[in-house]
Amino acid sequence: MDAHQREFENPFGMDEACENCPELCGPRERVVHGYGDVGAEFLVVGEAPTAAAEANGVPFTGAGGGERVQAIFGEFGFVRSPPSATEPDVQNVFFTNLTRCRHPERDPSDLEVETCEPFLNAEIRMINPQIIVPVGERALRALAIEYTTRRPDSFDIDAEHATTIRGRGFEIVPMVDPATMTDAQADAFIDHLQEEVLSRDYRQTKGRRSR
Repeated sequence: MDAHQREFENPFGMDEACENCPELCGPRERVVHGYGDVGAEFLVVGEAPTAAAEANGVPFTGAGGGERVQAIFGEFGFVRSPPSATEPDVQNVFFTNLTRCRHPERDPSDLEVETCEPFLNAEIRMINPQIIVPVGERALRALAIEYTTRRPDSFDIDAEHATTIRGRGFEIVPMVDPATMTDAQADAFIDHLQEEVLSRDYRQTKGRRSR
């Protein structure tokens, strides 16, 4: 964790009363910005907050997919609290989404993803991660547009799960939707991160903040 960081929740002080998407202002419970270590080398990006994450105000928390993600990164010591924690104790990992608001009846529209893009881009610039983990097909394709030379429609999340894709300035390690992830897929992701990423020097030549 950065020595000057005081909070894990929305550490960059992004707008918690955002009204850029009128159709979400009424249905949403709250705006859910990123959560984690601002000096992290690992950035986890989903599509939108789940109902549990919205209730907690923290991405990738709560029963089901949230607990699965917390457990996976707990294997590496990046999450130091139980998977069920609503305010995880984390290091070297930051959790966020393409969009910051949840509509209870539908997925985010393309316009909503586009409108939220400045929030994600700001987090990526300020965190400067080494590894980005897009969670689910939509997050993978959205990141592919900006950060790889491949066509977004060339990606298939099931095929790309637990592999490494070279990006512009960092590596991308996709993860299938944790809500439907099998134990075998979870094990494959853990094994790949341990054996193919953490076992070598994945860091770029650009400097990292000391911990």
